[in-house]
Amino acid sequence: MINILFIPLNTEHLEIIRTWRNSEDVSKFMYTNDYISEEQQLNWYNKVSDDSSQKHWIIKKGEVYIGLISLYSIKPNFKTAFWAFYIGDDNARDSGIGAKIEFKFLNFYFNDFGFNKLICEVLPFNDKVIRLHEKFGFRREGHFRQHILKQNVYHDVVSLALLKSEWLSIRDSFSKILNR
Repeated sequence: MINILFIPLNTEHLEIIRTWRNSEDVSKFMYTNDYISEEQQLNWYNKVSDDSSQKHWIIKKGEVYIGLISLYSIKPNFKTAFWAFYIGDDNARDSGIGAKIEFKFLNFYFNDFGFNKLICEVLPFNDKVIRLHEKFGFRREGHFRQHILKQNVYHDVVSLALLKSEWLSIRDSFSKILNR
């Protein structure tokens, strides 16, 4: 069985998330990589805690926190949301854990939320994550040219999405492999 938990974000997680987010290994794949102070982190938490259009979980493997997963732009009327996750723990990266997180979260999202579509946006140079999402059935729906400005450089963004029906049609093939 997959030994991964999604723990709702609370104040005890803020410093570890801030440390991860300030690391170059994580920030290089984010829309911004400005240094985040303790005050900024707390302000962010207070803002998102009161926002029903987003939810955040810390990812726990065994007894160790290893990353963060987020839903944002949640639209219950449309049964859609955007998502993102990252692995902040250096020891957990490149271990195949990303596939297990993705599998578990897709089941959680489509079963527990009952939504129909999950969308993500990825910087094109993060080809490892694009390939992971496509392996799990995500399809490219858009390519936004010069969509963000990061450190005075414009970057394109790739949009991918997965429908519930697509996930349900391939889920069992992953279940056997990932639950070993």
